[in-house]
Amino acid sequence: MRELPCDVSFRHCPQTEWEIGSARISAASVSHRGPTLGYRIDDGESSLAYIPDHEPALGADLDALEEDWISGLGLARNASLLIHDGQYADAEYPDHVGWGHSSLSHALSFARRAEAERTVLFHHDPMHSDERLDQLGEEARQRWAAMGGSPGTIELAAERAEYELPARAVSAISAT
Repeated sequence: MRELPCDVSFRHCPQTEWEIGSARISAASVSHRGPTLGYRIDDGESSLAYIPDHEPALGADLDALEEDWISGLGLARNASLLIHDGQYADAEYPDHVGWGHSSLSHALSFARRAEAERTVLFHHDPMHSDERLDQLGEEARQRWAAMGGSPGTIELAAERAEYELPARAVSAISAT
């Protein structure tokens, strides 16, 4: 930021909510290297939680943490669709602790703790090939099933994919 040719200032953003039409939007700070917000949109009985650039465990055992200590959990709780950071394979994560992104294990544990109906992992490492992402997607489905989840409720995001929420709310959300 120091290298930008401008005067940049950051301010604390407390958790806030606002309405647009019938939708209620919530924003809250989430754990990342720099100032980052996660969002939740509720409309009727459907909800979308979008939490990019998120490292909820920061190297800790996410399954052992008390819920009050898990960044972003309130935004994601019982979401119809959770779109969440899933940048690193577990083997890569130890070299990136504190970089602000989730390992596959942490993303899956976060989704399970949030009790999201469906989860889409995105913010893939740009160094991962399509083949590597396919492997991570298969690993995510297998591990999700081993955790008791339905394999069809977890996936890796793909360019131009569209995700529908139940008809009682927004008809479609696109994630690119």
